[in-house]
Amino acid sequence: MSDADTSGVGHQEGGANLAHVTMIAAAAAMGGFLFGYDSAVINGAVDAIQERFQVGAGVLGFTIASALLGCVVGAASAGNIADRLGRIRVMQIAGVLFALSAIGSALPFTVWDLTAWRILGGVAIGMASVIAPTYIAEVSPAAYRGRLASLQQLAIVLGIACSQLVNYAIAAGAGGSATNDIGPLQAWQWMLGVEVLPALLYVGLSLVIPESPRYLVRVGRVAQARRVLGEVEGGGDARVDRRIDEIRQALGSEVRPTLRDLTGRYGLLPIVWIGMAISAFQQLVGINVIFYYSSSLWQSVGVAESDSLLLSLFTSIVNIVGTVIAILLVDRIGRKPLLLVGSAGMTVALATAAFAFSNARVEGEEVTLAFAWAALALVAASSFVLFFALSWGVVVWVLLGEMFPLRIRAAAMGVATATQWLANWLITVSFPALRDWNLAGTYLMYAGFALLSFLFVLRFVRETKGKTLEEMRG
Repeated sequence: MSDADTSGVGHQEGGANLAHVTMIAAAAAMGGFLFGYDSAVINGAVDAIQERFQVGAGVLGFTIASALLGCVVGAASAGNIADRLGRIRVMQIAGVLFALSAIGSALPFTVWDLTAWRILGGVAIGMASVIAPTYIAEVSPAAYRGRLASLQQLAIVLGIACSQLVNYAIAAGAGGSATNDIGPLQAWQWMLGVEVLPALLYVGLSLVIPESPRYLVRVGRVAQARRVLGEVEGGGDARVDRRIDEIRQALGSEVRPTLRDLTGRYGLLPIVWIGMAISAFQQLVGINVIFYYSSSLWQSVGVAESDSLLLSLFTSIVNIVGTVIAILLVDRIGRKPLLLVGSAGMTVALATAAFAFSNARVEGEEVTLAFAWAALALVAASSFVLFFALSWGVVVWVLLGEMFPLRIRAAAMGVATATQWLANWLITVSFPALRDWNLAGTYLMYAGFALLSFLFVLRFVRETKGKTLEEMRG
């Protein structure tokens, strides 16, 4: 791109073509949409799966959480595959796995092959959760990287909301229950199978976006890297040449990073431990209990199935609102302040929810929550989702995409994201049993993790706003 081009519409600071790079980032973020959709679509099918296969809370929890085991594998392997085959190729592999998982999950014979298909979908989620923020960070100009990286989380919450809307529409079409038939399949099977459509769209989009310029420099395809940098950052030949030199210097060598490169005095490099910790805290506050089990949760305290699906959809809308707020603020006030505000708000909201649920009445197998306490629980749960969305939901993905030194970024991103999925699995698989034991105590535990996350960020997390990726030295 020539210097003269930088004055055109859509070019911003330094000649960056913001409109063009936004389209590229949005296409890559389609993996986030599938991530959110696949993670949350199971919410509408939980009780139907339990009824169809006649399983207890332990097996149900394992089946629902089984995708997260696949997420660990996908996240742990994505970095290595991305460094060997490229970022785009990982997106294509993930898209195919999403499609296969959707078809298999819709047509299970037993709860165990359903579990296997969910694990395969989890591998796709894990890969997408690593590659989207990595790719977006690597194609984004520094001044806009926070907002562009936030597209990943916006896509995730849109995927969650879309899954809840699809679940509600399909259940309504089946007469209000996920166990009713629509043609040859039950409603819950259609819920899981519809995902094949966005999966195929993701594969198609991955065919038309450019490879990461940092990957291209690493493998010696400098001419292509110059062309991509010229398109997304602009500034003329001299600026592009300078950026190529910066990337080469940051890479240090052409050796692909491995887990061995992440080791240091304390087993792992301190920056890797920090990345793993913020990944774990994002899940230990219990956010995915809301998105995996909210329909079942509200039904457990006396809300009708159709109303519980509407409440799940409402929660998803709150999630979108919070995410938009984060996108507007992440490059203005920075990453660390948003995390601190979010942790404080989540602590209060979760403690309030615990108090409300402690007032549920149990009569035999019937559990009810008086209107006043139910309203307080809904406000608390919605506030929790709002504070999470405007902080940890967005900022963790932004930080993970930019906080690691470039030489180890893909490998470190894989380790941190795998940690996130392990924590997610732990929370998800334990919730049905914990809910049956003590719902209020479970939410109080999540509140404790939210408080710990505040103290951790205050002490260990550094601000990354406005820095280029090549400035990240760990």
